Amino acid sequence: MKLRTALLSLSLSACASFGTFVGQEGGEVQFATEPEENIKRGDEAMNAKNFAEAASYFEFVKTKYPYLELSKTAELRLADADFERDRFVEARDRYQNFGRLHPTHPRVDYAAFRAALTHYKEIPSDFFVLPPASEKDQVEVRNAMSAMTDFVRGYPASEHQAEAKKVLDEVRLRLAEHEMYVADFYARRDRWPAVVTRLSVVTKDFSGIGLDERASFGLYDAYLKLKDPAKARAALQTYVDKYPNEPGAKKALKLIAELPATAAAPSDAGT
Repeated sequence: MKLRTALLSLSLSACASFGTFVGQEGGEVQFATEPEENIKRGDEAMNAKNFAEAASYFEFVKTKYPYLELSKTAELRLADADFERDRFVEARDRYQNFGRLHPTHPRVDYAAFRAALTHYKEIPSDFFVLPPASEKDQVEVRNAMSAMTDFVRGYPASEHQAEAKKVLDEVRLRLAEHEMYVADFYARRDRWPAVVTRLSVVTKDFSGIGLDERASFGLYDAYLKLKDPAKARAALQTYVDKYPNEPGAKKALKLIAELPATAAAPSDAGT
């Protein structure tokens, strides 16, 4: 068995030395004599979605010309090839290694952005045959938010800021919707302190993404169930102060006016 492995290794090495290599999917890759041409062929393979073939070209440049600047380009392209094949763990590892090895490279921000994006790509999708995404495990959603937040803060001048912020907004919305889903779950079971906890997360941590009105009115209802009109009033007043021109502000003011002028502490009578 060891002899067979050694012979296979020698065979592959011999092929590489003569300019050919059997690609990962069984096709023979013809290498050029110049590293620039191999990068070009790899890019052409990427554009044609032949990602395994492209990876072979990039790996060849990275291995054969480790001291050339093009080897760094090949490292990034290898990460891209993994990314495009949905090998997000492998791609993330390559992007992060690139950042550690080449912290001053002009494309280090690209590597950091793509590394963060791998978490976003691993978020479960919505399918009609599965529960809504808000019901699913939120681990990768939280990982994506953390990674994208670090990127936005760490690379403020990056050309990828706009796309990163767009992803971050979507991820924050997913997390907020998850909190709303759990709050609704608890409300159906009359577990009002838990409802308050979840909705307070939405109003404090995810304000401004379109769920403030629903969360604020939900807090109002929960506090009334807990016989705490003072906090019910405060929940609506906070919403009105933040969004005085929103349609919900008028309804909130009406409900505030209907509450007792002076909120008393919940009575202990009868207990």
